[in-house]
Amino acid sequence: MGLPKEEVKPQKLTFQEYINLEKENNQKYEYHDGFVIAMAGGTRNHSRISTNITSKLFSILEEKGDKCEVFNSDTKLGFQDKSKYLYPDAMVVCGDIEESRHNQDITNPIIIIEVLSKSTEELDRKDKFGLYKQVPSLEYYVLISQDKPQIEVYRKMKVEDNKSLWQIEIITGMDKMLVFPTLDIEISFALIYKKVEFER
Repeated sequence: MGLPKEEVKPQKLTFQEYINLEKENNQKYEYHDGFVIAMAGGTRNHSRISTNITSKLFSILEEKGDKCEVFNSDTKLGFQDKSKYLYPDAMVVCGDIEESRHNQDITNPIIIIEVLSKSTEELDRKDKFGLYKQVPSLEYYVLISQDKPQIEVYRKMKVEDNKSLWQIEIITGMDKMLVFPTLDIEISFALIYKKVEFER
């Protein structure tokens, strides 16, 4: 009988060690209070949806001439307590960009978008939303399904006693629109899901 295997515990990294790890491995990692999670690659549908919505948001914001900017999943979202860094699929910032101690992140998005996948859906719905709600500037959290034309929009309506109240809307159907009323933005599902191949 062999000896019992020694349990390998995750190593806690300092912020600088985390930054060095990304540079050395040329790999994106999320950072959670000293622990890192490697970012896995997505499906073709995931890539199509992410590209479709970021490119459409870019063109709308350029045409409107607003001081708003869209970022893809290469940009970190930082938190004010500087203990977490995540990579949402897309973010929109209006006004000046605010950052934490890492000068390539963003701490003040008004919109955060995640494209759901089977492996991350529960994380995006619960844990990440719990984190994103801590971002004071955030007004919209959007979850886009990649296996059917369905989008969930969480909109912050008001804040009472330092607690945010969120309205949830589930929109289904290729004839529908994704709407951000406070920004006067509308995007059709047909554009968001362009060339997406749903499983039969």
